[in-house]
Amino acid sequence: MDFTFSFFITNILLGIGLAMDAFSVSLANGLNEPCMKTTKICGIAGVFAFFQALMPMLGWICVHTVLQYFKTFEAFIPWIALVLLCFIGGKMLLDGIKNRDGDICESKGLGLAALAVQGIATSIDALSVGFAIADYDLFCAIVAALVIAAVTFAICLCGVLIGKKAGTRMAGKAGILGGIILIAIGVEIFITGIF
Repeated sequence: MDFTFSFFITNILLGIGLAMDAFSVSLANGLNEPCMKTTKICGIAGVFAFFQALMPMLGWICVHTVLQYFKTFEAFIPWIALVLLCFIGGKMLLDGIKNRDGDICESKGLGLAALAVQGIATSIDALSVGFAIADYDLFCAIVAALVIAAVTFAICLCGVLIGKKAGTRMAGKAGILGGIILIAIGVEIFITGIF
């Protein structure tokens, strides 16, 4: 396969579509931690980009190796995303309620384990993109995954910055809103995946 203009446009659009859940979660993370440092903002966007690139590659590998097992696993994707995002969103919501009137810069923020769970939960549906790129050879599949990662990084960076700006204005209520957003995203992924 050649690297044509349409190859890049297709994968950029694919990246935009895949990054919407990660954007919303990034927004919630920014709301929850309005005093976040630049390195952490880039780290959050980087984790989401990593998982959005990893999952299509895992899907591509499944298509080229163990397709029948992936079909069985695909039915569980909405359930996994629902449980993971509701757990993290519920924790964020409870922390926001407890710290409603506290200093906005006092919140502990997001740990690496919770961020990894968010990255998996928002990108697990991207496994099925492995089917869309199944006709690519390995090198083209890697380039497609890198394009998706770059798009996701940029979108999530914007999401965290917007959330951070809004979180500063909303003071202690931002954690509550962030938790509600995560739970809503989990429910949306579940409903879309089931129906």
